[in-house]
Amino acid sequence: MRTTHIALAVLVTAVWGVNFVVIEVGLGHFPPLLFSALRFLAAALPAVFLVGRPKVAWKWVIGVGLVLGVAKFGLLFVGMDQGMPAGLSSLVLQIQAVFTALFAAVALGERPGRVRLLGMAVALAGIAVAAVDEGTSGPLLAFTLVIAAAACWGVSNVLTRKASPPDALNFMVWVSAVPVLPLLGLSLLFEGPDADLAALRALDGTGIAVILYVAWVTTVFGFGAWGFLLRRYPASSVAPFSLLVPVFGMSSAALLLSESISPLRWCAAALLVGGVALTSLSRAGGPTTQAPTGPVPAERLPPPPPLPRAPPPAPDTGPLTPDP
Repeated sequence: MRTTHIALAVLVTAVWGVNFVVIEVGLGHFPPLLFSALRFLAAALPAVFLVGRPKVAWKWVIGVGLVLGVAKFGLLFVGMDQGMPAGLSSLVLQIQAVFTALFAAVALGERPGRVRLLGMAVALAGIAVAAVDEGTSGPLLAFTLVIAAAACWGVSNVLTRKASPPDALNFMVWVSAVPVLPLLGLSLLFEGPDADLAALRALDGTGIAVILYVAWVTTVFGFGAWGFLLRRYPASSVAPFSLLVPVFGMSSAALLLSESISPLRWCAAALLVGGVALTSLSRAGGPTTQAPTGPVPAERLPPPPPLPRAPPPAPDTGPLTPDP
């Protein structure tokens, strides 16, 4: 990878890591479901009018929008609102790589190899250590909600792979438009119109900046830049940079929110990041992919065989006579 593109990949992971601190700040201004709805509203508008129509079937846009936007981010925001620390959230969410591998094995027939199975086991051990640490110092329900958010992220990853969007930014913008109304409805139902109206009336510069960061910086810029890198380089070259997200998440939470990192949490981080690395970077044992049934693009066809040389001209022996 070029140096500028390596710097871009690191910048994106830093943006995503710091995002957990920004979410923590935003939860002090908005109820969690309303905050998530406003985040997706800002990410979708006015971008949906600029990126063109979706380039995949609507079923994939709606499916990913509901699973990723409503379920994953709704559970994450509620879990953090219930007391899950920002730095630990950035770490625990990485278990989505294990859920993705498991769901891909069921839905896509991708059989995990031995290295990937080892990575899953190591990552799960890291989650167990983190659960022990959180169980002694924080609410275990909030921890469970973030684990559920990671599982939903794994489902959305499999749906996204099935959709195979040719334009990551276009897809993400349209996906962001789907959860707005469901999240607003859930917020009115569970958080109440009074709490929502009070948060909107108290909207200040910090609240606006938080929404713009989680919407435009982490979503539009982050996913757009990540999609650009994935189009330029193999996924195996880009994916390892995502392991920097919990590094930036935990360090920024320690610096900006004064979150302490216990020895157990460091141990959990080492196990989880190492396990996710093995799970994400190893190849599946035997993916069962079907051969394409449509026409093969011309640029992927093998070159035609060379034409045979014309035989040398026969010597001039006079007029030919028919065989007797």
